[in-house]
Amino acid sequence: MTDPDVALTIGQFSRRTGLPVRTIRHWSDVGVLPPAGRSEGGYRLYDAESVARAELISTLRELGLGLDDVRRVLEREVAVADVAAVHLKALDAQMRTLRLRRAVLGAVAKRRSPLKEMALLHKLARLSAEERRQIIEDFVRDVFGDVDADPRLPERMRVPVDLPDDPTPEQVDAWVELADLVADPDFRATARRVAEQNAAGRPKEGPGSEPGAFLWFAKKVTGLVGPAREAGVAPGSPQAAEVVDRLLGPSADREAVLERLEASSAPAMERYWRLLAIVAGKPVPPSRSADFAWLAEALRAQARR
Repeated sequence: MTDPDVALTIGQFSRRTGLPVRTIRHWSDVGVLPPAGRSEGGYRLYDAESVARAELISTLRELGLGLDDVRRVLEREVAVADVAAVHLKALDAQMRTLRLRRAVLGAVAKRRSPLKEMALLHKLARLSAEERRQIIEDFVRDVFGDVDADPRLPERMRVPVDLPDDPTPEQVDAWVELADLVADPDFRATARRVAEQNAAGRPKEGPGSEPGAFLWFAKKVTGLVGPAREAGVAPGSPQAAEVVDRLLGPSADREAVLERLEASSAPAMERYWRLLAIVAGKPVPPSRSADFAWLAEALRAQARR
C-alpha cells in the first residue's frame, strides 16, 4: 500500500481508533487485524477498511468473544449469531453464579454469620449448578434408588439447585439448612425408611396406587383426625377407634400404618418439607405433627387391646 492519503501508520491508526498500539500489534500478530500493507521501511500500514474492521473486533470483544471466535466470525467460518448464542449461555451461567454469591454475602452480612456457617455458604456458592444438581441426585438415588415408592415422592423431595434471583435471607437460610440435611447420613436413613414404607404400603393397582396418593392420605388424616383431636377426643377412646375405622377401613394393616406414621412424622422430615416450601417461595405447609401423633397413639391403644 503506497497511497499516502489512505495509509495510516500504527501510531496514526491508534489515534484514529483509540486502540493502544500494543493491542493493534497483538491483533495483527494473531491474524484478526492484518495490516493493509507495509511502508518502504517495512512498517505496518492501515487504511479505512482497517478502521471499520477494528471497530467490529472491539464490539465483538466487548460482547465477550475471544480472539479465536472473532477470527472465525471475520473469516466467515461461523455465523456471529451462533457464537453469540454460545456466549449468551455462558453469560447466563455467570450471572446465576453472581446472583447466588450476592445472596450469600447478603445473608452473611445481615445475620453476622459465624465462621463455620460462612464457610458452608461460601462452599455452596462456589459449586457450579451441575455440581449442586449432582449432590441432589445422589441424595435422591440413595433414598429411592431401588425402592418402588410413589413416583411423586422423589419429585417432591428434590431440593432446588439454585435460589431465586433475589432471595430473602430466610430463603438463603433454608437453602443452606437443606444442603446440610441431604448430606446427613441419619436424615438419609430416615428418608429411606419413609420411601421403603411408602413402597410397602402402596397397592400395586386400584385405589392408592396412583401417583400422589400419599398426599391424599395426609389430607384425609387432617380432615378426619384434626377435628377429633381439637374436640378433645382421647386417642384411646371408643370415639377415636371410630375415627381410625373411617380413616383406614376394616382391612388395613394397622401395624404397618403405624410404622409409616412414625417414620414420616419424624421432626427432621417435617422440617425438610417446611424448608423446601421456604426456598420455593411457597406458603409453608401447616404442621400435621399433632394429628399424626394423635393417630399413632390411637393405633397403639388399639394394638394393646
